[in-house]
Amino acid sequence: MKPCLKYGLVPALAAASLTAGALAAPAHAAPPALTAAPGAAVQDGARLHTNAELARALRTIEKASNGRVQVRSVGESNEGRPLWLATLGTGPKRVMYVTQQHGDEPLGTESAIHTLRTLGLGGGKDVRELRKKITLAVLVRANPDGHERQWRYNYAPDAKPEYGEPGKGYDINRYHNPDMKPEDNPATEAGVIQRAYAAFRPSIMVDYHMQGRYAFPPPDGREITTSIMWPTNAKVPAAALRSSKQVAVRVNEAFTKAGAVVSQYPGGEYEGIARNAYGIRGSASLLVELSALPPERERFQIRTAHKSMVDLALAAGQGKLDGIDPAAADRIPPRGPALPSGERHDHAD
Repeated sequence: MKPCLKYGLVPALAAASLTAGALAAPAHAAPPALTAAPGAAVQDGARLHTNAELARALRTIEKASNGRVQVRSVGESNEGRPLWLATLGTGPKRVMYVTQQHGDEPLGTESAIHTLRTLGLGGGKDVRELRKKITLAVLVRANPDGHERQWRYNYAPDAKPEYGEPGKGYDINRYHNPDMKPEDNPATEAGVIQRAYAAFRPSIMVDYHMQGRYAFPPPDGREITTSIMWPTNAKVPAAALRSSKQVAVRVNEAFTKAGAVVSQYPGGEYEGIARNAYGIRGSASLLVELSALPPERERFQIRTAHKSMVDLALAAGQGKLDGIDPAAADRIPPRGPALPSGERHDHAD
């Protein structure tokens, strides 16, 4: 079946893969709660890969791609788990996605797996041409130790972090300060991301996270499924801020066309946050926060993020970002109040 990469849409082949195979729970078994099986939960059909399963899935994609997708470890977590970087394409436009800096925010990782299948295994003309125009790097699951424990932080129980929790570890997404050398970074996995970024030199950097549940205030009242934000630190060069907002507009449109309800994310200005740090370094930088919707809507969240990843790669490869009015990003509505029954955590980014 030939993939069709029209604007804002992912091929039916890829969409179908979200309802079968790796994401499908046995029909006869009730899915366990997320806390019942660390790192390997099944929630009403949305299968979350364990660390071992993730490694196997990436190697399977690599083998099936006949060399189009290359997978390698670019470093290790504090407990020695590999951090996987998958790359595909040979084009001059360099795009990088990072998923799951926070260990308890897994859905971006599941979306990335499907994106690698769509863009790495697809044999249609559009996909073949796209691979000639872009080089895509995906750092899949930046925090495998946190994923293993289903908590936000890495595993550094002896640390006394400025950002993090004593007895647990560092909040990786606070340790990307451009002035900090990777070898001096106390958050091991953040140092790995810094090195991977410096080696790959992406013009576009997108960081996938998860947030709690929020809704727009009345009279709108819709529940927000996704929030996004560009860099907000004053040190970000004007050109990088402009391109970041252009990416935001395109990503917003892709999510919206997929049925998502999108808001601005009320993120801070601290330069150690990835979206700020990589904007300061000159990339178009964007944060994507998928809301923690009920289990029966997890596959929807994975699918919309998958579509956003594919669509942005397509837009970058086809040169469709430069013509976007960056001011349109400011017209994305701000996030509304939290829903009392859906609170996950109060952390920013």
